[in-house]
Amino acid sequence: MLPWTAALGLALGLRLALAPSAAERGPPAAVPQGDLLFLLDSSASVSHYEFSRVREFVGQLVAPLPVGPGALRASLVHVSSQPYTEFSFSQHGSGRAVQDAVRAAAQRMGDTNTGLALAYVKKQLFAEAAGARPGVPKVLVWVTDGGSSDPVGPPMQELKDLGVTVFIVSTGRGNLLELSAAASAPAETHLRFVDVDDLRIIMQELQASILGAVQPQQLRASEVTPHGFRLAWPPLLTADSGYYVVEWMPSAEPQAVRRQQLPGNATGWSWAGLRPDTDYDVALRPESNVQLLGPQRVRVRTLPDEAGPERIVISHARPRSLRVSWAPALGPGAALGYRVQLGPLRGGAAQRVDVPAGHNSTTLQGLAPGTAYLVTVTAAFRSGRERALSAKACTPAGERSRAPRPAPARG
Repeated sequence: MLPWTAALGLALGLRLALAPSAAERGPPAAVPQGDLLFLLDSSASVSHYEFSRVREFVGQLVAPLPVGPGALRASLVHVSSQPYTEFSFSQHGSGRAVQDAVRAAAQRMGDTNTGLALAYVKKQLFAEAAGARPGVPKVLVWVTDGGSSDPVGPPMQELKDLGVTVFIVSTGRGNLLELSAAASAPAETHLRFVDVDDLRIIMQELQASILGAVQPQQLRASEVTPHGFRLAWPPLLTADSGYYVVEWMPSAEPQAVRRQQLPGNATGWSWAGLRPDTDYDVALRPESNVQLLGPQRVRVRTLPDEAGPERIVISHARPRSLRVSWAPALGPGAALGYRVQLGPLRGGAAQRVDVPAGHNSTTLQGLAPGTAYLVTVTAAFRSGRERALSAKACTPAGERSRAPRPAPARG
């Protein structure tokens, strides 16, 4: 009979001999990386009680997530008359720290200018100065009571075109069609209507959805533009177990195939210089002597080269009217027409004027003297997409009304 020390040594030796190597085990579980931005309706349309319930929900939602410098990063932006950043992506290094910061957030009040906030969010999600990181998945969680004082569709579409995954939680009576169009597809998994006192019932599902969005389970494309896109895929290999070959070609020109070799620890790649409004077939081929892995494929269509209105100019401002002009969309993707919307920044009825293609200005009448307005010019294209640009405008205070002069006495 072997002494116990010899038996232990033999057992450990057998265990080590039978244990698979690192390459055979495959890649280690990757820590999900991504930039997660919460957009909260902090306007006066939300009661203090509702805001406190939403704030608690967001804090509990983010607390268990893997937040850290090399993992998820979180930021919070308020919707109000003007967007306001509560904290940036690089400010907090753990889920608990983010939860504490969310709980400390104060309601801003003001108007519900969600479209203005979304244009601001677009800059924050891709600005390194705000702590955002290039090349990582972007996720937006918008919690709203369902209403907005300005257009939401065009700026939200721009975010989705850039690859941002949009989840919407509506606690009010929002328009189903509008919110379904704003959320990422399919709306069934990205849009939730829930009472403010029942938010906890969607907590675990939304947490899992966020992690699924930042850690892809298969090859997918994001950040699609007229001239490029970004690919992301799960970690199938390691640096020492193989490499990837990525192939891409215009779908109508399979002979024009191009290839790029990438290391086994790569999980993404970006292209530029592609043709607008074109289908591309992409194949990811893992090459390994350790395990046999089949290719993954995806078809990506680049966006039309559609340029929206630029450089809004406000002129001829009068107490009750002003003129709006803009640089028109030119080229093959010229707009079918424009929609000009104007509403007071402090809330109130908005007006809309449709401007046909070929024109780039209009005069807005019936305004209130001494009032600040938000003007939004939206270009509509054949593809069904829209591009919008907003600017502030102010009418001057009107002159005081004068008492009518008495009629001259007749002698």
